[in-house]
Order: sequence, then structure tokens, then C-alpha cells
Amino acid sequence: MKVPKTPPDKKKLWEQIKKNPERFEAIFKASPSRLTKGKYIHWDKLQYYSPPKELSHEEWWLAIKQQRENLFKQLLLNDKNQKPFKHLITDDIIEILHKIDQSIATFNQIPEQIRQTETKNRYYVNTLIQEAFTSSQLEGATTTRLVAKEMIQTGRLPCDKSEQMILNNFSTMKRIEKLKDEPLSKELVFKIHQLITDKTLDDSSATGRFRRANEPIAVYDMYNEVMHEPPPANQLEDRMTAMCDFANGKGPDYFIHPVIRSIILHFWLAYDHPFVDGNGRTARALFYWSMLWHRYWLFEFVSISQIIVKAPAKYGRAFLYTETDDNDLTYFIIYHLEVIQKAIKELYGYIERKTKRLQAIESRLRGIVVLNHRQRALVSHALRHPHQKYTIKSHQINHNVVYQTARTDLLDLENRSLLKSSKIGRTWYFTPASNLEEKLAKLP
Repeated sequence: MKVPKTPPDKKKLWEQIKKNPERFEAIFKASPSRLTKGKYIHWDKLQYYSPPKELSHEEWWLAIKQQRENLFKQLLLNDKNQKPFKHLITDDIIEILHKIDQSIATFNQIPEQIRQTETKNRYYVNTLIQEAFTSSQLEGATTTRLVAKEMIQTGRLPCDKSEQMILNNFSTMKRIEKLKDEPLSKELVFKIHQLITDKTLDDSSATGRFRRANEPIAVYDMYNEVMHEPPPANQLEDRMTAMCDFANGKGPDYFIHPVIRSIILHFWLAYDHPFVDGNGRTARALFYWSMLWHRYWLFEFVSISQIIVKAPAKYGRAFLYTETDDNDLTYFIIYHLEVIQKAIKELYGYIERKTKRLQAIESRLRGIVVLNHRQRALVSHALRHPHQKYTIKSHQINHNVVYQTARTDLLDLENRSLLKSSKIGRTWYFTPASNLEEKLAKLP
């Protein structure tokens, strides 16, 4: 990915236009809807579109910039030269924010069997694994998702740096859920960075501290050209203080939607690049902290990195569009909102698939003749409660049968590998087998 082309200098364009009153009037009369057809286009792309007939490409760009200038609001975030970043809110942004807000209410309306605590917990863990894996992929981790999942679920130690990165991300995401009620501080950011970079840095002393003046850092493209050079180390202390104040809601003096605030926080840390490594993962972790801090609890189940990793160049370009176009953060905000939308769609796609699968299994369960009605009822319950413990006594009471009948039912289910048993003291406990759904599918 190459650095986008920098837009023409506005001042020079205005000086040229002012010499021709007719061109000046044409620019000011240009209709906003006709300029970009609702798209928020950077000069890098605009130059390849056909401009309105009465305008040149440069005049078209100037008209667009003029209309945007009237809507911009400055942020508390400055670039390394102390020039402020700014953003505006388009109709598309308002619509997406409304849909995100609606998604939480919609989540409460999903089928009962998906809302069961055990099912939600399983999906929560799967989401953490997915986010840990794909966020690490963005930073160069090279293992597979299956290997990463096996490592986390079995508790084995990482074999290499890639696996350590993924395990660190998983641990960090779990920790953020517990840290969501703490206001953001330098100490909390450092704690998150320590979790993310544990045992992965060449210099272990660099974890949980600012990079130093003798540790220059820059972001390069695949051709080894500098795409981003962050602020110098002597600015980092003040910038971190300002970032934490912003994250905690201390300014600006106008309302910023919590989702927009979380996105800006993501950008802010990534722009500052305050650490020698792990900046991208820390920035994405702070986005999650902020969303949970603002009570967007649905984001315990949403993975943004699984969307970003499908087209990482778009992610980098969203940062660069902002930097090359006069610190206009609207580009990054729109990109991030689209990522969130897609991630939520992935969540609801899972819910729909899971609902249909459970319905199909329970429908098929009613036709499994090798199981009696009591066994079918227990297995149906086990599908929704994969960590439930059953005893002969509980089965006997629930179905009002004698002890021997209850015992026969459970031992038969164990025989068919649908339950597994363990003895604690003098009592036998039966729990659902792993991959219960797949094992049911093999029954006649």
C-alpha cells in the first residue's frame, strides 16, 4: 500500500480562482448532493471520477472542501505540529450510529436457547479467540486459527512468538471486561500494553513504558517507505494525559457520540504510537475498553479485527486519508463504523445459524427412536446447558420414575457417548459430552 496522493493546496487554488469571478461563482453554487453522491471521497480517489461538467477536478475538490469546512468541529487531539484534528457528522454516520444503538435492543430479542448463559459464554470465549487471533494476524502472527484455539482451550504454553501474541491478546480482552469500570489513566494504558506485549518484545524492559528519544519509530509500507512518523518521545506524556481526559469524557465542549469517541481513541493511540511495539493491538484494545466503559456490552461478542484483517490495506488507508487531508478524521470514523456494522452482522449471522441448527437438532431429536421420551428431554436440556450436571436422583425426581429406571436412562446415554460420568464422593454425576450435537447426528 502506498501513501495516498496529497490533495492540492487550498490556498493556492483559491488564489487562482479569485482571479476569475465566474469560476468563483460556479464553485459556490455547486450542489453538495451532486458533488460526491453521498460518498466521503479523498482526493486520491476523486481525481479518477468525472467532475460535474462546469468544474475542473481541482475546482470540484475545492467546492467539496468548502462545504466540509462549514461543518467541521475541532477535537482535542493535535498532530505532532500542534495542528488540531477535526471531524464532521454526515447523514450516513448518523444512520450507522442509530443502527448500532438499535443492535443492543435487538440482541435481547434473540431466541431463548441462544440467550442461555452457557451458550452466551461459549460465544463470548469464541469471540475473544477470534479477536485475539485476527488482531495478532494484523501485527504479523503466522499461526492458524485452529492451532490458536487449541492452545487457548487446552491451556498449553505457547510454542513461539506468534502463539504468545495471540495468548496475550486473549488474556487482555478477558481483562478488559473486568477493567471496563475503571477510568482510563496512563497506568491503565501501560497495564494493557504489558498484557499485550508480555514475552514478545526483543527488549523486555520496553513493555509498559513510553518509547524513548533514542528509540525512533515509524510505520513503513511494503516498499520500506515511511507512511507515518509519530510525535517525538518528549510529547508523549502530555499527549497521553490529553488522551485519557478525552476518553473519560472531559471535553470537548460539544456532544460526541460514545461510539465516535471510542473510534477516535483507537485512532489517537495508533497515531501517537507511544510504544516500541504493540501499538496497533493496544489501540484496538482501548476501543473495546471504551465501548464497554460506555455500556455497549454487546461488544463483548463483536470482533472488529476479523473484519479488518480481510482487507488490511483499507485499515491503513483510513489512517493515511486522515493525515494527508488536513487532519480530517471523518475518513477513519466512516471506515471504522463500516467495520463495526460488518462485525455486528457477523454476530447476527452466527445467531441465525445457531438458532436454525438447534431447531433442526431438536426436531430430529424427537424422531430418534433409540431414546425414550425422558432421555430425549434430558438431551434437549443438555444442548442448551452444556455444563449442566445430572444425577440419577435428579433424573428420578424430574420424571417421577423409580431409581433403577433413572439409572438405566443415564447409563444408556453414557453408553451412546452422549453423556460422560464422574464420581464425587459417593455421588455419580453425568455431564453432556463434548460435540454433543455431532454425536446426536450419528444416532439412528
